[in-house]
Amino acid sequence: MTTGKGNDALPARGEDFAQAWQDTRADASIQYDRVELPDQPPPPDWLIQFMHWLGDVLSPIGALLVHLWPFLYWILIAGGVALLAYVLWRLIGPALGVKRKTSREEEWVPDQQEALALLEEADRLAAEGRYDEATHLLLRRSVGQIAQARPDIVEPSSTARELSAEPRIPEGARTAFAVIAGRVERSLFALAKLSSDDWQAARDAYSDFALQQRSLAA
Repeated sequence: MTTGKGNDALPARGEDFAQAWQDTRADASIQYDRVELPDQPPPPDWLIQFMHWLGDVLSPIGALLVHLWPFLYWILIAGGVALLAYVLWRLIGPALGVKRKTSREEEWVPDQQEALALLEEADRLAAEGRYDEATHLLLRRSVGQIAQARPDIVEPSSTARELSAEPRIPEGARTAFAVIAGRVERSLFALAKLSSDDWQAARDAYSDFALQQRSLAA
């Protein structure tokens, strides 16, 4: 009798494995013979002719690319460096305080006749003691002048505070606009009547930018 311990168990296990293998090989439901795959039909003639034609067409292009590759290699490197420099400039430039100004942004001032007409109209309101209306008129017309010069900046949702901090507006215009907008905000939201000093500060801010800048440019 086999106890399953020591070397006496090995022959029994070997006999069991051999018998199991013979039983598996005798099972007709299992395929052991080599399967012959059917021959694939050749591609149609039109496809073969098309591939030959395509090879003939692309062959000169491939030869040209191989010939020009040393030049294309350096062009691609230069383009990659330029793209990387542009991305870094867009990311780091604002943090370093780099200002991108165009000549249109630096030189823009309101039309002189239009500015004089606005001041004359606002002065009439101020002469009647209507300082709030006069200052508000300067603000509305200033926004209109900026919108006319830079329609890409002023939107219907733009606020006076946003425009006074808009970096694409010339610095002189931003300074004048901030003074005027500050008085109008105090008048509208703090419900505080503007004084003659408030009006004079707003008028001087607009006049300094719209008229004296024009005189200096002339």
